Amino acid sequence: MSVGMSRAADPVDPGWAEFGRLLRFHRRRAGLTQLQLGSRVGYHHTFISRLEGGLREPPYDLVNRLDAVLGTGGRLAALVASPPASPCAPGLPPASPTLFAPIPGTDAPGDPASLTAQPWPVRLPAEGLACPLHGRVGCATPDREAVTDLLAGLTGPYDRVGDTAGAEAELLHGLTAVLACLIRETSGRATDAGAGTVERLLRGVVRWAEADNAAGRLPYGQLRLAAQYAQVAGRLRMERGQSGVAMAWFGHGLRWADAAQDAEARATLLSDMSTLVRLDGDPASMLVYAQAIGAVDVRRRWMVMLSGLYQARAYALSHDVAACRRHLSTARRRFARLDDRDRLEAPWLSGAEGVLRVESAVGGALRDLSVVTGDRAVARRAVEATARSYALLPPVMRSTRLLLTLRLADSWACAGDPVAAVTLAGPVLDEALGARELTVADELRGLHRRLAGRWRDLPEVREYRERVRAVSE
Repeated sequence: MSVGMSRAADPVDPGWAEFGRLLRFHRRRAGLTQLQLGSRVGYHHTFISRLEGGLREPPYDLVNRLDAVLGTGGRLAALVASPPASPCAPGLPPASPTLFAPIPGTDAPGDPASLTAQPWPVRLPAEGLACPLHGRVGCATPDREAVTDLLAGLTGPYDRVGDTAGAEAELLHGLTAVLACLIRETSGRATDAGAGTVERLLRGVVRWAEADNAAGRLPYGQLRLAAQYAQVAGRLRMERGQSGVAMAWFGHGLRWADAAQDAEARATLLSDMSTLVRLDGDPASMLVYAQAIGAVDVRRRWMVMLSGLYQARAYALSHDVAACRRHLSTARRRFARLDDRDRLEAPWLSGAEGVLRVESAVGGALRDLSVVTGDRAVARRAVEATARSYALLPPVMRSTRLLLTLRLADSWACAGDPVAAVTLAGPVLDEALGARELTVADELRGLHRRLAGRWRDLPEVREYRERVRAVSE
């Protein structure tokens, strides 16, 4: 069957056909292409095309963003039929039919959610996680023992989820503290147990939010917390190479962040989605997600700066040298101009940690650019940026240290110094080959290709390749 015949066979709901016609009218009136509109609302342009063709039901949270971006005065939302009537708290739109759609995994009722032994945070924010109810005002967290009792109502028999309403703030504070501990525990070692605990608690939070929503209570805090948990769950799955489940968690997190109007969570989730499609070898989709980061809120400089860094790497992979260099230069200037509000909303971009993250991103983009251009001068700039990032790494970030070691070695290979590359990679080779992290495996594959492609007969490279074979066997 041809592609054209397949599309012709798709059913067109008359209601969605009318929505598609109105969407197309306002998009054209705004002077936007489907690609441009998709990047601004965080969806691929092919999805926008199917919406305009009446072939897909629009998610409710997307309709609101389309109205805002296109300046329709709410006409698209007015056209969309609301979900079945149920009491709904003021300030939150009626729940989209997909807001509480089936999520990955299942639980056995009564299975305990064991708490991590990591040091317990006394106050929020912790590990960059703000209170889902009160932001960054400095909320106190309940004792670890008290949280253990509260979790019994969240992850125990499902009909007890609603009993947590009276202790909402206490439970939300406790669950945020638990997630901070889990982030520390899984940093550099994405274990099955850690991922399982994150996802089990996340499913409990979603059940709680759904129950409150059905009862007419506003599940604002639960949805914000669910978005935070979904991001961590997605990252853990991504690091283990489970791209499909990772993208599912990121997608759910994005919907929950939208429903709770959490722009910060939306921007960071789009960043992770951009990374995931890059690892899957899709620079075009990476660029779409990267552009969507900056479109979340153009007034927030850290979001626009972050968007530029991700766009630079997407352009490097797409062989657009001029665009890559332009975005790197602009991103570095914007990073230098971040203000107190930016650092409050994105504390991981403050101080040495911020420099570490930016220089790591710059080094990755420059290394990718040197691969596609063969420009050794660009590769030497990648060495400099990656070395600056590496020098700022705290000892506990073992996985990041391994990743940057391999990237630095690969940058030296691209710069024409294979001996420096194998000298750097040699001491960590066994650890890298045994690592489960997808990002580490991606860096290692690139280094192998560079060494084997041009210097395979060099004695040092032959010895390195023999070690790889020996360990792999």
